[in-house]
Amino acid sequence: MPTQHNSAIYVGDQPEVDADSVIMLRKAGALILGKTRTTEFASTTEGPGTVNPHDNTRTPGGSSSGSAAAVADFQTPLALGTQTAGSIVRPGSFNGIYGIKPTWNSVSREGQKIYSLTFDTLGWYARSIEDLELLGSVFGLQDDSPPQAPANGVKGLRIAFCKPMVWPKAGPGTQKAMQKGLELLKTAGADVEEINLPSDFDKLPDWHTCVLYSEGRVAFRPEYQIAKDKLAKFLVGHVENKHGYTRKDYLEAYDGMAALRPEWDAIAEKYDVVVVPSVVDEAPVGQWTGDAVFNGWTTSLHMPVVNIPGFQGENGMPIGLTLAGPRYKDQALLAVAKAVGKVWEEEGGWRSNL
Repeated sequence: MPTQHNSAIYVGDQPEVDADSVIMLRKAGALILGKTRTTEFASTTEGPGTVNPHDNTRTPGGSSSGSAAAVADFQTPLALGTQTAGSIVRPGSFNGIYGIKPTWNSVSREGQKIYSLTFDTLGWYARSIEDLELLGSVFGLQDDSPPQAPANGVKGLRIAFCKPMVWPKAGPGTQKAMQKGLELLKTAGADVEEINLPSDFDKLPDWHTCVLYSEGRVAFRPEYQIAKDKLAKFLVGHVENKHGYTRKDYLEAYDGMAALRPEWDAIAEKYDVVVVPSVVDEAPVGQWTGDAVFNGWTTSLHMPVVNIPGFQGENGMPIGLTLAGPRYKDQALLAVAKAVGKVWEEEGGWRSNL
């Protein structure tokens, strides 16, 4: 199929070989309906012309904009996306659907345009956890030990609520969603605890940006060399290192994140799931795809995350919350997400009008 990366450089480009993700889907019998729109190279925050199906004056988020909008609009039951910062979780929240970014490197990325080798992760959208699990089986998600589904819903589950280092940026919709989500799970019988991350984690947002821009400096150099005038200024800035990151900065960030990943695993393994915000607030008006500030730090730790819909903001637009777990516990995360999602969908207040 035509694969143009929403870029003037690749107009009319049609590879002769499917990406690995599509190869696996075809082998499983899936019907590939077509391509959806992304921001340029799935790397910028400038909208690709796709709108939010719940309010066409608002963004569906990005960079996997069309995938999330198509699932929310019932045009397709399942869709693929990628996340390098917040490109699955944010559209999932803005469109009121489920979306998973699995553990980094648990699904092949062969055949995709790479932005960041350290962060790029293939994920997918659906309108139910069961459908997320279905695609997980196609792509080979597998924990070391098969998880047991909670026998009594969320009753007795150990659930942590974490307001991360970027919590001051949370808008009223996300603040209310976190509080209501906590109260609903408590009422349903979960053992809920509010936790804070150690101060060592405070550097993660800055480290994520440093690595992202530094690896983008490498990834987009070919396009820069052949067609700089057709490349987004944001990506030109990466190649020309207009942000000023040194190789020393990159190494500090790269090694710092690596050291914190097992620390995150140790924290998350104390609970059945950890709840963190998905977005700043509702989908903004216009084509700007929104702020990924609540997603970059989780992506940098390579953890699996699932956006769970269920809440709404001041303008009636959907807001989700993220469930997170330790690395390579994707199946366990989905099992708990099914129980949590049922509570939030029934009582959270969000009802799709599509």
